Amino acid sequence: MLLICAASSGHNLVLAEKLRELSLEHGIEAVVLDLTATGLPLYTPAENERGRPSSLDPVESQFASASGLLFCAPEYNGSIPPTLTNAIAWLSTKSDDWRTFFNEKPVALATRSGGGGQKVLVAMRLQLSHLGCNVLGRELIINSSKPLNEESARAILEQLGRLMV
Repeated sequence: MLLICAASSGHNLVLAEKLRELSLEHGIEAVVLDLTATGLPLYTPAENERGRPSSLDPVESQFASASGLLFCAPEYNGSIPPTLTNAIAWLSTKSDDWRTFFNEKPVALATRSGGGGQKVLVAMRLQLSHLGCNVLGRELIINSSKPLNEESARAILEQLGRLMV
């Protein structure tokens, strides 16, 4: 199963839903996780001390079930949006074996950003590679003047499908 994570509830959620639709056309089972709707509290040392939030359970379950990941995230001040960083922080601190969510999983990156979007892709590539993911070289960049290239999206999804175990 391909887990498509949308790190915003706007354009990137729309992009995630479109990529899910294209995945299904290629016979790839895919689900969309809207990270803005998880209810995860902001990760802080104080929240960490309070223990594992119950809202982490469905997020962890979806990551555990995924054999591939696709992240759709806007560029926030040249980097990763807080919803994505927050979810990774909770998964990596309050899960029994968080490495299974990331280690050696094929990952694709996409952005629908107001600006160029290249910086968020670099930041996600760095963080997800650090977590052990195998991040594909090809990426999707969409903005107000550059619509989704469905041919590129299909090629990326086909590659993900071949790499997913």
